Amino acid sequence: MSTQSQQQKKPQFEDEEEDNELLHSDSETIPFSSPFAKQSAVLEDENAEFVYAAKDKVQIFDVESAGSGGAGSMVVPPFSWKKLWLFTGPGLLMSVAFLDPGNLEGDLQAGAIAGYSLLWLLVWTTIMGGLLQVLSARLGVATGRHLAELCREEYSNWARYVLWIMAEMALIAADIQEVIGSAIALKILSHGILPIWAGVVITAFDCFFFLFLENYGVRKLEGVFAVFIGTMAFSFAWMFFDTKPSEEELIKGILIPRVNSKTLRQAVELIGCVITPHNVFLHSALVQSREIDIRNKGQVQEALNYYTIESSVALFITLVINLFVITVFARVFYGTEQANGIGLVNAGQFLQEKYGGGLFPILYIWGIGLLAAGQSSTITGTYAGQFITEGFLKLNIKKWLRSLITRSCAIVPTMIAAIVFNTSESSLDTMNEWLNVVQSIQIPFALIPLLTLVSKEEVMGTFRIGPIVERVSWCVAVLVIMVYGYMLLGFFLSEVKGLLFGFLVCIGFVAWISFIAYLVKHGGALSSIMVRPPTSRGFTLTTNN
Repeated sequence: MSTQSQQQKKPQFEDEEEDNELLHSDSETIPFSSPFAKQSAVLEDENAEFVYAAKDKVQIFDVESAGSGGAGSMVVPPFSWKKLWLFTGPGLLMSVAFLDPGNLEGDLQAGAIAGYSLLWLLVWTTIMGGLLQVLSARLGVATGRHLAELCREEYSNWARYVLWIMAEMALIAADIQEVIGSAIALKILSHGILPIWAGVVITAFDCFFFLFLENYGVRKLEGVFAVFIGTMAFSFAWMFFDTKPSEEELIKGILIPRVNSKTLRQAVELIGCVITPHNVFLHSALVQSREIDIRNKGQVQEALNYYTIESSVALFITLVINLFVITVFARVFYGTEQANGIGLVNAGQFLQEKYGGGLFPILYIWGIGLLAAGQSSTITGTYAGQFITEGFLKLNIKKWLRSLITRSCAIVPTMIAAIVFNTSESSLDTMNEWLNVVQSIQIPFALIPLLTLVSKEEVMGTFRIGPIVERVSWCVAVLVIMVYGYMLLGFFLSEVKGLLFGFLVCIGFVAWISFIAYLVKHGGALSSIMVRPPTSRGFTLTTNN
């Protein structure tokens, strides 16, 4: 090598030495080429952007000194109820997406049309959704960044913008359903005085009030969500015990898989309601509300253990609430003339006609539960919108302005939809079907990037998922995408009329399949699943003394 070449190489070598020196923590060196080295560099950058400011994060590891070792430490202290309590919160916000008004409508229609026969599917769908949410949390904890940020770095510019646009469209569609669900609840509770559009305006602005609570600490906002979920649990449990569903049919519905041609559509919609694209993005950001040193592997593993527990408990609660709703409507409406025409708007009135006033009219119990579902899901929708926009576009603006922009993007279409579709219950049902289509189109563009990133060692380091979990996760993703694809196919076959519209749908379908193929090929999912040995590291939920 020439002297000139050596002189040119020397500054670069010196820079690398300086970088490595910066990555020493507690006398332990992290190789610069490792994922944790890159994460450490991000942590030491004073100008680095974070989802939560340091002052807003909940302090965890100053509670107990055990397991606080140096960088690279794999020491995981014993289970602590106090730490579990401090980690509890993000799972509550995430689980609200399993209880939004769209879910409740899917539940009540499944119960009214299919009776108790689809309860087993709700259980397994919740388990599949829980697996995907745990992986989303794993990605956020191990990398210190959320899914939208990592997508920005992983994919080329054109693919990144396509992913962002699709995520925004799905979020707007979900938000319309959530806001209108709240508006319907307000109309019920006001005895029809408040029209749908007025409820939309109220819901749009009270969302900012609840987000304002975050200024007093993340735990305050999480407490509000605990109240919302508790309200739903109380309301729907009241309805459950008031209607006295069949215990024998309930147990059979949970344990015995049953589906037929008459209930196939409700089965597909039930799966589509539970697994939503924006929630996959959201959970990877919510877990960063706790102060965790991602260079300390013991802290990361401990955080993963606690987040898995609290998310599982939160999802179990949502499962019970969804079971309440399905069984109530199965008990009251299965086999009746009203079964095929029931929806969020008229469900409360039908219940009232069946069970009358009582000590507290069941119509208002339903309205309270629906309002809690709508209000909580609109807040998480706004939250998800902030993270998605900030992550994909790398916006560096104030939090209140970011909230205003992302909220406006959703509320303007919602207002238009409320005015246009507020003519009849059938028009609201038509709008809801189109909104489900928009979300169905987006789901592969959330699941494929998630599984691609959480399987990469250069992203996750030692916390990449093991081959068994990877294969199971891809099987779940493929099943979900196929279900959504079936929904899309059935919808467009019934709705497509005219040559031009059919031609445009065909072009869109080809583009959809092509982009899915691009994402799969880019991530190398097939080769990774086939090549990885079974001895690769998976994730563990155990702790060491």
